[in-house]
Amino acid sequence: MSHVFIKPTPEQQRALQRQRRNSMVASILAAFLVMVLIGLVLAFILLPGYFKETQVMVAYHAPVQQDDQVEQQKKTKITSKPTAPSASQARVIAANTASPVAIPVPDLEFNESEVSLEFGSGDDFGAGWEMGDEGAAGGGGGTTFFKQEVVAQRVAYVIDASKSMNRQRQELMREELTKSIKQLRAPMLYQIIFFSAPAWVAGSEVELVERGGYAKVTDETGSYEWEGPKRKMSGWEPKGKEQVAPWLEYSAKTRRQSEKHIEEQQMLLGTDWGPPLKMALEMEPPPQIIFFMTDGVGGNTKDLLDDLRKLARRKKTIINTISLMEPKAVDGLIYLAKETKGQFTIVNEKGKAEVQELK
Repeated sequence: MSHVFIKPTPEQQRALQRQRRNSMVASILAAFLVMVLIGLVLAFILLPGYFKETQVMVAYHAPVQQDDQVEQQKKTKITSKPTAPSASQARVIAANTASPVAIPVPDLEFNESEVSLEFGSGDDFGAGWEMGDEGAAGGGGGTTFFKQEVVAQRVAYVIDASKSMNRQRQELMREELTKSIKQLRAPMLYQIIFFSAPAWVAGSEVELVERGGYAKVTDETGSYEWEGPKRKMSGWEPKGKEQVAPWLEYSAKTRRQSEKHIEEQQMLLGTDWGPPLKMALEMEPPPQIIFFMTDGVGGNTKDLLDDLRKLARRKKTIINTISLMEPKAVDGLIYLAKETKGQFTIVNEKGKAEVQELK
């Protein structure tokens, strides 16, 4: 077998070279275009992230003004028996009012340098004694007793438990006193002081020998002795250590205890206004309102009334008085109520109570 080689002509060689050159140029151009395309794709992906601005978060804090820094004010401390409440620490002003609505006032802290309850000079009341336009200047709550309506935070009841309190008077007293206690509301403070010849805190045991001029009062804190008058027109007086009346913080428990004491209290011989009112006025802190109810006139002397008036004014205490079917007691009771800016109620023989206007 033989091979035959044909030598191309010069024209064929030139055509072949042009073809190869065109193919090379086309390949280079295609490669360049591919590279440009890849570059554009990469630029589209990467460049926006490169030029994107970082968001800056700015926190603004308002400047603290010096006036906004409130200095803590000094509280008015209520000193009492350990069972007294710690919830009511603010100073409150008692109001003696005929309003049927008792509006509770939120606890506030007062600066004692800005709020004054001081009295004026002499026997006159200062500006701190005056009531508001509606007669209710704040307090823990309100109650009524023989149609006398009050708003206050500390209320003391001074109640006659003498032998002259017959069945009708006893029933009326127990009914009105129980109703009044039920109207109290926390965080009000209250206490009941009974009296005949001596005076004692409700719930105490009392032994009284009137002819011997001797009485002994016993409670959970100890025993307290009383001795009868040593001279004409004088009253019963404590002998040695005196019983102190503690405040009770109103609750369902203390209300039930008081209702039991009211129901079980026995009537004893004698009637003396001085000891029970002084016991109430010496409570710590003093009462804002005292309800004083009696059916007798024992110890009702001008000197005693004058001493009670001065003590009540010094303690900033209002005394509301009730004459229970005893016209002879009216003058002295009106005097105490009027001189302390209190109310006076007279109860007639039919048991109807009427609040009197004091001029």
